[in-house]
Amino acid sequence: MFTLGIDYGTNSVRALVVRCADGRELGSCVVNYPSGRQGVLLDARDHHLARQHPGDYLFGLEKSVRGALAQARKTRGFDARKVVGLGVDTTGSSPIPVDAGNVPLALSPQWRKNLNAQCWLWKDHTGWREAAKITAAAAKHRPQFIAKCGNTYSSEWFWAKIWHCLNTDPKVFAAAHSWVELCDWVPSVLAGVTDPVQVKRSVCAAGHKALYAADWGGLPDKEFLGLLDPKLADLRDRLYTEAHDASVSSGALCAEWAKKLGLPAGIPIAIGEFDVHYGAIGCGVIEGTLVKVIGTSTCDCGVVSARKTVPDIPGICGIVKGAILPGYYGIEAGQSAVGDIFKWWVEVVCRGDSKLHAQFTAEAARLKPGQSGLLALDWNNGNRTILVDQRLTGLLLGQTLHTTPAEVYRTLIEATAFGARAIIERIREHGVPITRVVCAGGIAEKNPLLMQIYADVTGCTMRVAGSSQACALGSAVSAAVLAGAHPDFPAAQAAMTSLKKISYKPRPAAQKAYERLYTLYRQLHDAFGGLEQKADLSRVMKELLEIKERAAIGG
Repeated sequence: MFTLGIDYGTNSVRALVVRCADGRELGSCVVNYPSGRQGVLLDARDHHLARQHPGDYLFGLEKSVRGALAQARKTRGFDARKVVGLGVDTTGSSPIPVDAGNVPLALSPQWRKNLNAQCWLWKDHTGWREAAKITAAAAKHRPQFIAKCGNTYSSEWFWAKIWHCLNTDPKVFAAAHSWVELCDWVPSVLAGVTDPVQVKRSVCAAGHKALYAADWGGLPDKEFLGLLDPKLADLRDRLYTEAHDASVSSGALCAEWAKKLGLPAGIPIAIGEFDVHYGAIGCGVIEGTLVKVIGTSTCDCGVVSARKTVPDIPGICGIVKGAILPGYYGIEAGQSAVGDIFKWWVEVVCRGDSKLHAQFTAEAARLKPGQSGLLALDWNNGNRTILVDQRLTGLLLGQTLHTTPAEVYRTLIEATAFGARAIIERIREHGVPITRVVCAGGIAEKNPLLMQIYADVTGCTMRVAGSSQACALGSAVSAAVLAGAHPDFPAAQAAMTSLKKISYKPRPAAQKAYERLYTLYRQLHDAFGGLEQKADLSRVMKELLEIKERAAIGG
């Protein structure tokens, strides 16, 4: 038996054919989104805006699945008729305005070129004002709503984006019968669902991004939404009343899409989840494991048994029952820019020259911790955790007339590692155990310099997921459980997931050097992040110079 995992990323969609017995990957295909800049629709007048055309998702769906199946057919014994299920993961929160037939507005000629009628991509921060107002209203009237998402509502999330659409383009808001998260919409399309109310919604998206919880009856109540805007209260009736974990199917593959994809009609479709949540499953997440999916941004995921009590953790993205694995609380945190920072480095600083990038990487690897005299903040796309503030930007400190590109590059890597450590410390401070860290994504596989720096900065051994496509694999694992190929998720993970043999262990000398740099990073973090408004930063530059001088003489 085989299953398919379909992974919607920021710039492309990939499909993966997996054998249920042992997780062997028989075929894969990656399709880039054709619209915008590398798949993202931008507006030069507003750097907070990031949208995607829903038509790209349908184009990529058909092409990637057919490509993966074609590759899988080269393996003896494979037959598409033996595919018993499929799963879908996507970015999020990426809500789509749809009409009463569950068709995205952007697929209509009337709205085709309107940016507000597109999918509001996860990295869209245009609703930062609305997010601040939601946080303030909830703190005053419904503090329980934001207690589980770190006490701060983010502009990356569902309600902030929809309210911003209402405030800036009421015509689009009025035309939208409902809004559907991308991770829920794609499975609904595959299942042939033509009524937004009938779309099976994921508790992953609902709980982490839309303030959904069974404790208060699902979505925020109409009275609270009415405090924001009466039209949001009216919208609630056209959304959903229940959200589901991965033990529930999104539906069965309809005849139309079965024919388009070349798959058996009627096979189960796993509930949609965010890429990093299924990525955690693809990494074999268990209690005590922190999974870091390092991509455009990073998302850090862990699970704690639902039989236990998990304290509220300020500044994280949420604690949601069933969000990753059924029977567990899913805990999510992350950084808004990691791969995006390195992408900027390659495309802007190196101007796309791979040889130049390789040269700078080699030079950066030869540097000792602190030798550059530089320190950076990793907020180039805002701070997701623990400050939850998208109105923050990057910072490079300590530059002199002798600073080299390689020193800057290493410093940017170190900044993302410091941000990662801050998240780990915040989670541990509230009693959630982290005994191992498993990393996934192309960066984790291809950048040993980064992985070693992460180990040295965090003090944690860094393991690497066995699959280079952990998110798609996690989707396929979920489909295998629903199809009955395995009795439950632990059995499916044991059979279908693995870790690479390589591991990156902290080096004591590097750890010692990074301790002092991390102390300075936290001073900058707390001062520029607004946690310590009377901070004295007058010694930071001089301490960086002292660290630089000691590194130069091997001290």
